[in-house]
Amino acid sequence: MSRLEELIKEYCPNGVEYKPIKEVYTRLKGTPITAAKMKEIANPDGEIRIFAGGKTVINADEKDIPKANITRVPAVLVQSRGVIDFIFYEKPFTFKNEMWAYTTAERISVKFLYYVLKNNVEHFREAASGMGSLPQISLPVTEDFKIPVPPLEVQREIVKILDNFTELTAELTAELTARQKQYEYYRDMLLSFGVRGGGTNVVEWRTLGEIATEIYRGAGIKRDEVTETGIPCVRYGEIYTTYNIWFDKCVSHTVLENVPSPKYFEHGDILFAITGESIEDIAKSTAYVGNEKCLAGGDIVVMKHKQNPKYLAYALSTYDAQKQKGKGKVKSKVVHSSVPAIQDIVIPLPPLDVQERIVNVLDNFEAICSDLKIGLPAEIDARQKQYEYYRDLLLNFDSYSQIVNVERERERESVASKRINLLKLFQYIYGYADVPLWVISTISRGGSFQKKDFADNGIPCIHYGQIYTRYGIYADKTITCITQQAAEKAKYAHTNDIVMAVTSENVEDVCKCVAWLGNEDIAISGHTAIIKHNQNAKYLAYYFHTSMFFKQKKKLAHGTKVIEVTPDKLNDIIIPLPPLEEQERIVSILDRFDKLCNNIVEGIPAEIKARQKQYEYYRDKLLTFKQQ
Repeated sequence: MSRLEELIKEYCPNGVEYKPIKEVYTRLKGTPITAAKMKEIANPDGEIRIFAGGKTVINADEKDIPKANITRVPAVLVQSRGVIDFIFYEKPFTFKNEMWAYTTAERISVKFLYYVLKNNVEHFREAASGMGSLPQISLPVTEDFKIPVPPLEVQREIVKILDNFTELTAELTAELTARQKQYEYYRDMLLSFGVRGGGTNVVEWRTLGEIATEIYRGAGIKRDEVTETGIPCVRYGEIYTTYNIWFDKCVSHTVLENVPSPKYFEHGDILFAITGESIEDIAKSTAYVGNEKCLAGGDIVVMKHKQNPKYLAYALSTYDAQKQKGKGKVKSKVVHSSVPAIQDIVIPLPPLDVQERIVNVLDNFEAICSDLKIGLPAEIDARQKQYEYYRDLLLNFDSYSQIVNVERERERESVASKRINLLKLFQYIYGYADVPLWVISTISRGGSFQKKDFADNGIPCIHYGQIYTRYGIYADKTITCITQQAAEKAKYAHTNDIVMAVTSENVEDVCKCVAWLGNEDIAISGHTAIIKHNQNAKYLAYYFHTSMFFKQKKKLAHGTKVIEVTPDKLNDIIIPLPPLEEQERIVSILDRFDKLCNNIVEGIPAEIKARQKQYEYYRDKLLTFKQQ
């Protein structure tokens, strides 16, 4: 027998009495305060929290709200308008006077009431139906609601069990939140495209007015006009509560007789909700990717276009787009947007093939973060269902069970792996990424040996001066060695490292480099940078011989008689970096060109040598005369 079963048997063997809330708990009143006043006194470090319904919550200093009814004991706050819900809060707080709260002398009983009300939240939401543009419940709905009132010992055990469930779900939710933030980070990075008007050359910035082929408002569909069957439809509130980035099936229906001037939307259209409770959420949008012809309710704007609908929906969910959407106007406690305001929103618009690749990436992230069949969301959903199951059992006083907490290991990505993942995403979508050298490499200085340390036998080496005169793009053998004694002062390059000379007599030659492809470590002299990296060495070496690199190094070079680019400055060199497979393909092409142009036995040089011999032969013939 569980501890709870023992308590039930001891304290209430004949059942539990039910009473209206108003007979058990003390109702607390709120504070008359306007949205403008809240904005004026908001202070993140303030000691008093003020709830204003929905997501509107601020902190403020007590001195700034002298007439406030401040609650300093644990209480259950009733969110009576908009999203009907309940909040258990223990620190000093107040709330707008259109809301109310309940408390009693025992903290445990307050927490118990909270769990009972949360267990019946759908009852209260149904009680709010049909009451204005935003759902709202009246005071008697909670005052007269009957709740079980078991003895305090039983309440304490129930609260303990449900608190354990809540903590477990909170841990999993925190992990999901971390993944959601990671998703939002990648989403905003992928869709930022640098500064507006600049950034990658595959994107243009356009207003929605320029993108839209048609844009119009829906027609009103009242709550009581929603039917079980009929024509699929969307009401504006469902965009906030039901639909995510995109959807393919409507949850509501209506009949045509209810809509005198029907407005339709079809596959690919973007829907905006232009009435809401807060600036932060106004003009939330979603893409319809289903195949039915559906009706758009009032306070919805429909946008038709010729782009990838999911791409537009993702672009409109970014931080930058949200800031633009938040320019709606507050009127009568409700925030409004409009067709002109939506038309003015500016988003990046790459070609359709790039849009499709972005959608593929973000759909995978969205699945990880939202799909109830994948990963943590499935775990949270399972825990939430388990919690609700046992909560219902506990609060119905029918049967009881022990709860087992399960520890789960969590994988944490390192900063480095996040950096590589982001690089791969950009390479997948755009074919390449403009990458600072420090992202893919570490750069160190060479050693201190000199030409006088050269030896016939010893440690293979490269002296910085030889990079200018004796080596090409890459090498697998050195032409000199140094003594063992000198090698002790040297720094070493390994296979695939880039060795770059960083001093020269002129800016044209400085930063000439060679990719070391040999199998042994080699000593490197001073006036060099050793670049260790995780890319194709030949690709990097080829890039370091281009005019694009020349323009960058010219800005970094300094000096008069001797030109120098310090190794630390090389970190900020930008390299266009395709995936490794593409790097290899590019290298194979450039190698063939290099062979054609430089190999002594093939291509043009061989042809020139043959012509030179032919020329010399005829020259000698022509200039050789028979002596008399």
